[in-house]
Amino acid sequence: MKAIVIYNSQTGFTKQYAQWISEELSCEAVEFSKGAKMDLSDYDTIVFGSWCMAGTLTKLDWLKKNLNRFYEAGKKIAVYAVGASPIENPEVDVAMDKLFAEEDKTKVKVFYCPGGINYENMKPFSRFGMKMFAKALSSKKDATEKERKQGEMISHNYSLIYKKYLEPVYEYLRKNSD
Repeated sequence: MKAIVIYNSQTGFTKQYAQWISEELSCEAVEFSKGAKMDLSDYDTIVFGSWCMAGTLTKLDWLKKNLNRFYEAGKKIAVYAVGASPIENPEVDVAMDKLFAEEDKTKVKVFYCPGGINYENMKPFSRFGMKMFAKALSSKKDATEKERKQGEMISHNYSLIYKKYLEPVYEYLRKNSD
């Protein structure tokens, strides 16, 4: 398998997963700004990783624009989405299911990898938005227990990343690739 990992990372969690994939698969990992401009014809496997924002994946439009071309060239395509929610959050599956249209779901496999919050590395707009969201949840008059916990969780830095979350990605990529 000749693979490449193209990743878009804001706070470092997506980059860490890219590095782990690169080590495990002995392949190159490149930042999106470089990878999106590369000639990918020599690769049979493309792994795209990015961070979740408001129920979608940043820079996903690039992959969607190229998806048919990659698929028709016989490339195996995997996406890992990194978000602040724990993996067991039922909203994660709902969000991941909405990333691609039904007709494209046979061309790409999507995986969720928990990330976390790192306010110091966020761009100002993202940091402001997250802080406001955390405050809104925490101070909501009729907040549910779930909302209060979420508000508390996202009000400070934390990390949920572990290599184990990549096991399904490796399994998928190695299946029928030898």
